[in-house]
Amino acid sequence: MDKQAKRIQTSVLNAAERKALIWLAERQPKWVTSDFLTWLGVFGSFLIMLGYILTNFNINWLWLSTFGLILNWYGDSLDGTLARVRNTQRPIYGYYLDHTVDGINETMMFMGIGLSPFLNLYTAMAMLIVYLQLTLNVSMNAHLRSEFKLTYAGLGPTEFRIIVIILNTLLFFIKPWQQFERVFVILGKTVYFHALDYPGLVILAILILIYFVTIAKDLRYYAKIDPMPKRKEEKK
Repeated sequence: MDKQAKRIQTSVLNAAERKALIWLAERQPKWVTSDFLTWLGVFGSFLIMLGYILTNFNINWLWLSTFGLILNWYGDSLDGTLARVRNTQRPIYGYYLDHTVDGINETMMFMGIGLSPFLNLYTAMAMLIVYLQLTLNVSMNAHLRSEFKLTYAGLGPTEFRIIVIILNTLLFFIKPWQQFERVFVILGKTVYFHALDYPGLVILAILILIYFVTIAKDLRYYAKIDPMPKRKEEKK
């Protein structure tokens, strides 16, 4: 792995977010370390999952999920910035920990919302699979072309968190949306669609499109730098 893979961040909020993170990093107390922030982000993911599961009993637990999203952003986005500001980067250790934790975070988030009364578990797991495939693609490109791409179509993890926070807020205040349910029979199985299944399917379709467009672009790039060897002429 190239230890200094170029970070490609082109999200809508990138410029403002980078300034905010540097400002926050410069004001962290000494006892706050990058590892502390990483695990704080994991705790935020756990709160997201817990809040969604508990909405089966009370809609007010949505606020716990929203708080978890903010906490996850704080820890997950600030850990690397803090290391760079303090010049305490550990490229190999940090790369391994960051990607391991990302998988844990994403699994908890999607499982939590899939176990809530607002999104079918099938939809949530399909979104998780495609998201993990995109994450795998990022890791491969970090190795093969020394590029660490963090955003697709102008959207990155921060923008997705904001979208989910907005959906949570709408869910809390729009009572008919909380109770929305449609029943379908798919491949002989009864499937219940809830409030977030339709926007979830739209997001899933976008993720799938982004994934295959990315694969096509990457294959063209790798085909150019690693062309098919010419066949040696057989001796007569």
